[in-house]
Amino acid sequence: MQVNPGIFKAYDIRGIYPDDLNEEVGYAIGRAFASFLKVDTVIVGRDMRLSSPAQFDAVTRGLMKQGADVINIGMVSTDQYYYACANLGHAGMMVTASHNPAQYSGFKMVKKMPQLLSGDEGIQDLRRIVENDAYDTPTRQGTMTEIDFSEDFVNMVLTLIDGENLRPLKVIADTGNGMVGPILKRVYERLPSVDLTGMYLDPDGSLPNHGLDPLQPENRAELQQRVKDEGADVGFAFDGDGDRFFTIDDRGEFVSGDFMTALMGQYYLEKYPGAKIVYDVRGSWAVPDLITAKGGIPLMERVGHAFIKRRMADEGAVYGGEVTGHYYFKDFYFADSGIVPSLIIMEMLSKKNASLSELLAPLEAKYFISGEINTRISGDPKAKMQELAETFSDAKISWQDGVSVEYDDWHFNARPSNTEPLLRLNLEAKSKALMEEKRDQVVEIIRS
Repeated sequence: MQVNPGIFKAYDIRGIYPDDLNEEVGYAIGRAFASFLKVDTVIVGRDMRLSSPAQFDAVTRGLMKQGADVINIGMVSTDQYYYACANLGHAGMMVTASHNPAQYSGFKMVKKMPQLLSGDEGIQDLRRIVENDAYDTPTRQGTMTEIDFSEDFVNMVLTLIDGENLRPLKVIADTGNGMVGPILKRVYERLPSVDLTGMYLDPDGSLPNHGLDPLQPENRAELQQRVKDEGADVGFAFDGDGDRFFTIDDRGEFVSGDFMTALMGQYYLEKYPGAKIVYDVRGSWAVPDLITAKGGIPLMERVGHAFIKRRMADEGAVYGGEVTGHYYFKDFYFADSGIVPSLIIMEMLSKKNASLSELLAPLEAKYFISGEINTRISGDPKAKMQELAETFSDAKISWQDGVSVEYDDWHFNARPSNTEPLLRLNLEAKSKALMEEKRDQVVEIIRS
């Protein structure tokens, strides 16, 4: 079968519906998934996209054609899907394109929690099976059953914090008409001291209000303004499928993923003294500095949930964080969740009896980060990274993921996007002036 090979990404399958990813392709991917993993049961959930019911039908027909029984968990957030896969111990497929625009469709695939299919392990195998029609010969027709895990999920995530001792908190949460709203309401209803104001909590695949990626400033601007205007303690923003999560502090300021990783990492070390914590190569020095200061062991890893989860499981790390708003928890099957970090932050603010801006102040005074700067690259990104390594050859150079360049008072990572023709730059320095100077210098080299 002819299929656009570009839909087979590093961490998932994703493409525009129906041009690249339609029901015919979804059906083939379902057959390939069952053939490749040779599993007899697959858990399948879906998001709220307008194309998702049709894609759910297609992929489950493919799975059942190959003899796999389907457990339909309905319309769920990705962390609910991970919960179901972990509890039943089965493989899984989630019909979602995460934070991509409305016209996209896709699949996130679990081999067995916390192992996900990735470009290195499984996704390219699915592509080859689809292209060559190399499916196993089925011996039976699979069946479908429906199970609602939502109440179990609510009960489980609430065990991860001391909900009875939260202080009164005014929280504004924007779920952007994605998948988190309904389950968020049910979790927060069980926390009487939390005063929740919801924004766009109803799932709506037409996305009538704003996009699904809170990393884009326009998608969080309204939330930031409302936190400020309404005197909220904190604002929470969730991406479309609920595996990524972002924080707005009491000033209405967006909090970088680096600083949230550092603060939550330090807080986790109060619960688990001396523990290991994983962070990605783009992260601020704040992360290893705060973890080391608290007696923990910081571990740097490649970008991407498949790599972070595997490293955490291998090392027994209690917590992991990525700059892009993915937060992972040993107590949640080494998986990422949007709802879990929101609970941890409320508990942290309560236990420390401090505002988020007070907790951030020491970091903001010491660490100056550029934020991610993306440049569209027409040529070979490897050549551009090599040029950066040669320009700064007197620095400490690492090629763990892209190129990382480190001096005593500033450092950066430049790496190609796994999904777009972009080179992504994250830079940090020990003063604002130095950060701006070096940021402009490196960007000029990238764009020359």
